[in-house]
Amino acid sequence: MRDWRAWLGLTATSIAGALLLDAVGLPAAWLLAPMAAAIVAAVFAGVELSMPGRLSVAAQALIGCLIAHAITPGIFATLLRDWPLFLATTTATIVVSALLGYLLARWRVVPGTVAIWGSTPGGATAMVIMAQAWGADARLVAVMVYLRVVMVAALASCVALLFGRHAVPLTHVSPLAVDPAALPLTIAIAGAGVAGGHLLKLPAGALLCAMAIGAALNLAGIAQVSPPRLLLLPAYVVIGWRIGLGFTRETLEASARALPRLMLAAGLLLAFGGVMAGLLVRFADIDPLTAYLATSPGGMDAVAVIASTSGADVPFVMALQVVRFLMVMIAGPTLARHLARRANADGP
Repeated sequence: MRDWRAWLGLTATSIAGALLLDAVGLPAAWLLAPMAAAIVAAVFAGVELSMPGRLSVAAQALIGCLIAHAITPGIFATLLRDWPLFLATTTATIVVSALLGYLLARWRVVPGTVAIWGSTPGGATAMVIMAQAWGADARLVAVMVYLRVVMVAALASCVALLFGRHAVPLTHVSPLAVDPAALPLTIAIAGAGVAGGHLLKLPAGALLCAMAIGAALNLAGIAQVSPPRLLLLPAYVVIGWRIGLGFTRETLEASARALPRLMLAAGLLLAFGGVMAGLLVRFADIDPLTAYLATSPGGMDAVAVIASTSGADVPFVMALQVVRFLMVMIAGPTLARHLARRANADGP
């Protein structure tokens, strides 16, 4: 009965907080509020709850469907046209983020693999899932990643106000507004992703398999994967709970001590994205808004919303974001382990 009451209180607090953050336009509100509520419950209220593993795997698969939604034929047409530009920009951003992560690890701001994953410019939720799957502390990675997500979204919104070609209000679609075809398709792809991940025994296998299946359907023109909010919101909540319930007082104290340096590192990465955007404007004749959104380091979901509602070139923005994300997914685990070992060997 105590667990039942604890879950009920956690659910009510999470929903109330998510609605509040969503109303003010904060990105990933339905992940951040449940994560914060779970942290308060675990650290300050002494509640001991554990997230069922099957729910977490199902949530990962739904996030994979969300990522697959962005991988469209239009993106690949843009890639074929501008591939040297994408390759150079993406490589430069990953190198700079890896350098920042290495320095954070070498200076012992946060543990080695946490520093690398937390500095990686990819899809925020996917990065937390991948980091956890490869043995990093997902709690500290989440602090780093979502701090940067908030900063990216705030700056991107300001740039959109300054350079947007036309103002379209950001509307919040009701979770009950469901496409009758999208719901069963998303469930089927997520289910296949869960099964594929279980068979292949891959880290974050449900996410990767669902993403691959959904992207293949999109690119082949068989079906357009479009996960409804009715499924995505619970998935964000589950992931937020799993991260938050694993926090301890020691983790929060370590995060608080490192916060100024983490904010500085995030600011440097955002500044580098701004430099890259300036180069795109100067030498590739890309408009400032499209260039900045395309080079923003992380927060792919928030960037997609801002791009689609402010007159930016959405295929260009999402092509660069997806290319960087895929490169990070492929190279991230090896890069994190190598740089963490190097940072430990070269420590102060």
